Amino acid sequence: MSLVLKNFRVVDERTDTFGSVVVENGRIRELIPGGDDSPAVRTAAARAAAVIEGENFGSRGGLVLMPSFVDLHAHFREAAFSAEPPGPAETIESGCLAAAAGGYGAAVCMANTRPVTDRLEQAEALRRRAGALGLIDLYPALSLTRGMEGRELSEITRLAPNGGEPAPGSGANAAGGCRLISEDGKDLPNEELFLAALAAARRAGIPVSCHCDLGGEDAATARALALARRAGAPVHIAHVSTAGAMDLIRGAKKAGGRITCEVTPHHISLTEADAAALGPKSHGRVNPPLRREADRRALIEAVAGGTVDAIATDHAPHGETDKERGAPGFSGLETAFAVCYTALAAPEPETPGGRISLSRLSSLMSAGPARILGLTVPDADPDGAPPRGFIAPGYKADLCAADLSAVWTVDPAAFKSRGKNSPFRGKTLRGKIVLTIKSGRPVFGTAPP
Repeated sequence: MSLVLKNFRVVDERTDTFGSVVVENGRIRELIPGGDDSPAVRTAAARAAAVIEGENFGSRGGLVLMPSFVDLHAHFREAAFSAEPPGPAETIESGCLAAAAGGYGAAVCMANTRPVTDRLEQAEALRRRAGALGLIDLYPALSLTRGMEGRELSEITRLAPNGGEPAPGSGANAAGGCRLISEDGKDLPNEELFLAALAAARRAGIPVSCHCDLGGEDAATARALALARRAGAPVHIAHVSTAGAMDLIRGAKKAGGRITCEVTPHHISLTEADAAALGPKSHGRVNPPLRREADRRALIEAVAGGTVDAIATDHAPHGETDKERGAPGFSGLETAFAVCYTALAAPEPETPGGRISLSRLSSLMSAGPARILGLTVPDADPDGAPPRGFIAPGYKADLCAADLSAVWTVDPAAFKSRGKNSPFRGKTLRGKIVLTIKSGRPVFGTAPP
């Protein structure tokens, strides 16, 4: 299918221009700067099977076309091969729908399912099931240890180098789309086992996502960075929430460590005061907890200063009863862009132009996380898909459009996710995803004529 997206503000990590994007066979063929009076645009539109006119969406001049987002940290809850019926919190289908509605084209789902995703066969089954939906690409994370019990390594020892096919005769399974490994919210107290997991990650060429809870975030971050340095392995620090942890990461990066990190929309926009108002032991509870205003400001400074590599949602859907009982976490896929745009990039009277550029925000939500997963280069995807994260010829036509002029009130009842537990309920946000395109095919939003 050929498609022309005409008259959009086109933004990615290195681009911010007005123009049109030509898509063929699921890939971006061309970015044509300028308006639709260009002969190249007219010719492409005449040949296309479909044309989407950007100026027909939302308020004139407020629509931006970006590479669809990549989430490094989501919980889709449902396990492969589970004997239990899916619970009400989330399924693969509802998680993928929520991701598409939030402008995401790819997500890493964490391994803390029942049973734990600790085998390559499980990861591959989850990936195939999501792939059949055609909404997003799913990259299941394997746990570091079997059953997340901290006693022996999981099948991360069978991961092929750089996430590819195993060597002939190795007896290993295919990598199952695994681009990240993590014990999720459990740290490994056993230092030698942690080092063995890091060694497996180094051989596979993929990062270990460390959640850094053991002994407090700052101490756990220091430990993870020290062990990563010993192992020479790539480490990704998840959901950084304190100024102290960010300082440690900044120092490790300057020292040459193979370190990346993420922050979440809720940690850059909310504080412990919000948690207190929501219910610190129920609807305001999240791990790590919402912090002081000084920590929130430190995170934003790290975002603006380049220390932060990605924004990840830590999407953690729960039912109402579970939240009232204290289950930690928020549903975040469908509000992530608007929260981040409002907090970081929307122009404000006192700070004209906002705190970061829209290109920087696109980098944090698209190219940055895709780079961490090794998906910004050709032939890196285990399915042989084109590279992602940029709007440029040859890249995957996974795109999303946002109306920057939209002002809306969050109503979790309208979420595609089964988890309606949002700390932004009733809050007014700026910027709204109106269209998501997967491999050149619209999968969310109604394209106008």
